[in-house]
Amino acid sequence: MENPDIASVFLEIADLLELKGAEIFRVRSYRNAAVVVEGLPESLKALYAQGGEAALKGIPGIGESTRGRIIEMLQTGGCALHAELLAEVSPGMLDVIKVSGLGPKKAASLHEKLGIKDLNGLEEAAAKGLIRELPGFGKVSEEKILRGVKELKSRARVFTRSYAAHVAVSYAAYLKEGAGISDIAAAGSFRRWKETVGDLDILAACQDQPSVMERFVQYPDVKEVLSKGGTKSSVVLKSGLQVDIRAIEKKSFGAALQYFTGSKAHNVALRERAKKMGLKLSEYGVFSEKDGSWLAGEKEEDVYAAVGLPYIAPELRENRGEIEAALEGRLPALLKRSDIRGDLHVHTTESDGTNSLEEMAEAAMKLGYEYMAVTDHSKAVGIARGLDEARILSQMNVIDEFNERLKRQKKKFIVLKSSEVDIRADGTLDHSETVLRKLDIVVASVHSGFNMKEEEMTGRVIKAVRTGFIDIIGHPTGRLLGEREPFHMDMASVMDEAKKYGTALELNSSPERLDLNDSHCMLAKERGVLVAVSTDAHSTRHFGNIEYGVHTAMRGWLEKKDILNARPLASLLRILKKRRQGR
Repeated sequence: MENPDIASVFLEIADLLELKGAEIFRVRSYRNAAVVVEGLPESLKALYAQGGEAALKGIPGIGESTRGRIIEMLQTGGCALHAELLAEVSPGMLDVIKVSGLGPKKAASLHEKLGIKDLNGLEEAAAKGLIRELPGFGKVSEEKILRGVKELKSRARVFTRSYAAHVAVSYAAYLKEGAGISDIAAAGSFRRWKETVGDLDILAACQDQPSVMERFVQYPDVKEVLSKGGTKSSVVLKSGLQVDIRAIEKKSFGAALQYFTGSKAHNVALRERAKKMGLKLSEYGVFSEKDGSWLAGEKEEDVYAAVGLPYIAPELRENRGEIEAALEGRLPALLKRSDIRGDLHVHTTESDGTNSLEEMAEAAMKLGYEYMAVTDHSKAVGIARGLDEARILSQMNVIDEFNERLKRQKKKFIVLKSSEVDIRADGTLDHSETVLRKLDIVVASVHSGFNMKEEEMTGRVIKAVRTGFIDIIGHPTGRLLGEREPFHMDMASVMDEAKKYGTALELNSSPERLDLNDSHCMLAKERGVLVAVSTDAHSTRHFGNIEYGVHTAMRGWLEKKDILNARPLASLLRILKKRRQGR
C-alpha cells in the first residue's frame, strides 16, 4: 500500500467511527493521521522496507496506535479495524458522506430516520421531497443534496499525481530488480505534471522484453491483467489505477519518451511540422521520408533538434503555443525549485499543525530558505483551533523573541508574523484592523460558504481585497482534487482587483489542492499579478510538496520574476512595504 492508500483507509475509519457516534478525539486522531500521511513526501512503504518499524517512529502526528495500523497495512495490505467497521456500517454510506452539504453526522441522521444506505437511496429520497421534512434540512438543503449526488455520480475515476508518483517509484524499483532494463520512466500526463491522471504509462528500454513483460504483470498490487504481449502489457492495480508498459530498444527511448509524454495535440502539431520537413516522427524515432533512414531517437533533445526546435519541457507540451514560442525563441525561463527563497504559508501547533514554530523554522533553514511566514488560522476556523486576537498577539511576541535569538546566533533567517485570516461570508476579515496592521504579511482565505453563486463569491473576495490588508489570497478557488469542486468565482475580475491593490495569489502546493491551477497561473501572468508558491505546510515533511507547486507553475508558463517568494528577503520586504504605503 502507498501513502494515499493508507491515508484513504484512515479517512474512511474516521468517517465510519463518526457515523457510529464514536468519541470525537478518536475520530480526529485518524483524520489528522490521514492528513499527515497524505502529505508525506517519502513513501512509508519504502521507509518500512529500508528500516522496519524503527523508520516509522518520530513522525509528528502519527501516534503509537496509528503507527501500528500503518505497519499492519504495510505487512498485510489491509486493516482489521477498517474491515470491522465496514461490516457494521453499510459501505454505501461512505459515498453518501461525500455529497456536498453532507457529512457523517447528517448522513447518520438520514440513515436513522429514512433508512438511507447509499447514493441511490439518497437521490430517491431527495427527489421525493422526503429530506426537506426532517429537522435541520429544509428545501434548499434537499436541492443542494440532489445536485451533489448528481455531481458525485458524474465524476470520472481519476487519481492525484501524488498517488501516481508513489506507484511510479515503487513499480520502477520493482521492475529494475529484474535484469536488463537500461532506462525506465513514467510518461503521459504524469510526466507533464498534470494534477490528476487517469492511468500511468511506463516506458522501459531493455533487451529481454518478454522477461520484463512477465515481471510487470507479477507486481504484487496487480488486481487484474488486462493484456500481456511481447512488448506491451496493461494491468489494473487494487486501487483501480490502470498501468501500461511498453518495452522498447534503447535506440528509441528518447523518441518513445517524447511520443508518449506530449499531449495528443502537441504531438499532432509536431508530426505536422516534421512532415513539412520531409521527415516522419514516431515512437521509434525520426526518419527520412525519402529513404526511410533513422535520424534521431535515443534522446528527446535529439528528436526536437531534428525538427528544428529547442528542447520543450514536458510541462509545456499541451499545444498552448509552446511550438510557436520555441520557433520564435520565446520559451519562458521556467521557474526552478532552487528559485524559491521562502515559504509564505506555514502552520504550527498553535492551530492545526503538528510541529512547533521552532521545528518548522529549523526545517525551513535546512532547505536553504531565507524566510518563513507563520500563518496559523484565525478564530473562525474553530476545528483548526484558530487563534483569537489575544493568542495571535502573544504569538507575535514569541516570533519577535525567536527572531532575536536567531539574530544573536548570526543566522540569516527570519520568521514573518502572519496569519491565514478567514474571509467571512460578507467579505470582511476575521481579525481586527489593529491586528492586521501589526502583521508582516496577511494571507486571506475562504474556508466556508463554498456554495455561493458566482457573483456573490466574486463580490465577497473582491470586497476583502479592497480592504487593502491582504497580501496573498490563499488557495483561491477552494478546491480539493477528487473531493470538492472549486467554488464559482470570476477569477479574471478578482485578478484585476488584486493587481490594483498589489495583492498576490497563492499557488497552494498541497497535492490535493494545486490551487491556483495551471490555467489560472497563465491568467495571472497575463494580468501581471504575482503568484506565491507555498506549501500550506502542516508539518516539517510537507515542505517537500513545494515541487508540486513549482511544476504546476511551470505548466502555467511562470518564471522566477512572476513569483513573489522567489524574491530574496530584502526585495520581498520592499514589495510588502510599498503595498502597505499604497493603502
